[in-house]
Amino acid sequence: MVVSLSVLDLAHIAEGRTAADSFAASVALAQAAEESGYRRVWYAEHHNMPSIASSATSVVIAHVAAHTSTIRLGAGGVMLPNHSPLTIAEQFGTLETLHPGRIDLGLGRAPGSDQNTMRALRRDPSSADTFPQDVIELQAYLAGTSRVPGVAAVPGAGTNVPLYILGSSLFGAQLAAHLGLPYANASHFAPDSLGEAVSVYRETFRPSASLAEPYVIAGVNAVVSESAARAHELREQGLRRRVVQMVGRGQTFTPEEVDLIMDSPAGRQIQGMTKFTAVGTPAEASSYITQFADRYGVDEVIVASGIDDTEERLASYRLLAQEHLHAAVA
Repeated sequence: MVVSLSVLDLAHIAEGRTAADSFAASVALAQAAEESGYRRVWYAEHHNMPSIASSATSVVIAHVAAHTSTIRLGAGGVMLPNHSPLTIAEQFGTLETLHPGRIDLGLGRAPGSDQNTMRALRRDPSSADTFPQDVIELQAYLAGTSRVPGVAAVPGAGTNVPLYILGSSLFGAQLAAHLGLPYANASHFAPDSLGEAVSVYRETFRPSASLAEPYVIAGVNAVVSESAARAHELREQGLRRRVVQMVGRGQTFTPEEVDLIMDSPAGRQIQGMTKFTAVGTPAEASSYITQFADRYGVDEVIVASGIDDTEERLASYRLLAQEHLHAAVA
């Protein structure tokens, strides 16, 4: 069987562009994904990052949902310790009420920010410790069986927005298995835990009212072009930009300085974060994704792209879908 494909939209703000440009690009990407047969598009909560526009995740989802018709949209994910479960139940209950049958809610426990930003969010450093209990409380609000006497999510109660547990370590896999929820591994930027995490999840999964059998989503980066040479060029450009953003933190460097940074221990470590990358022609990228899914026992691959140019990013997603989703079943 052909493994399903979805989109992880990083809502990237390109150099010299604005957040408004990013949102327009996100709408265009979701529309292209809908036309191309992708299953869903997810957006991640990040804060205080000049290059990412998806901090208000539910608002972005609402905007994109209003400009699409059928594709599922969701959070990949909401960092639940930054919020009360009731607030998230109300937000995503509202989204599900407005766009029934199209909303997902992926949940993570990472801060999505640095220490100073955590303080600005009024987040208690220990709030991640109650993540499992908060997930259960949130699930109850959405089911209409609130665990807090006299408190209901309005809207939200009875919408049963599907929950997904996100993770880049064994903790998320164990929690998803214990609660009988789907598991999404952040292997597009944290590749080292994938094999063990999926094994633990599948071996310890407990069926629930939400899910009868384990379901695994894993992230892969993809850079696809008609020309393999162009795909590798785009891949290199994206890597250099990523390393400079993470190491330089707003500084500018000459090409020669970037070369040195790329070859430094920090540069090599950042490049290693994108170990799982499908790069090349559509056939090469599709083959990579198929082998990746088979090797790690993945039911669905969610694809991230580091291509800066909007048109080339859209073309990359379209080419991959044409080869993987359409040519493979023709």
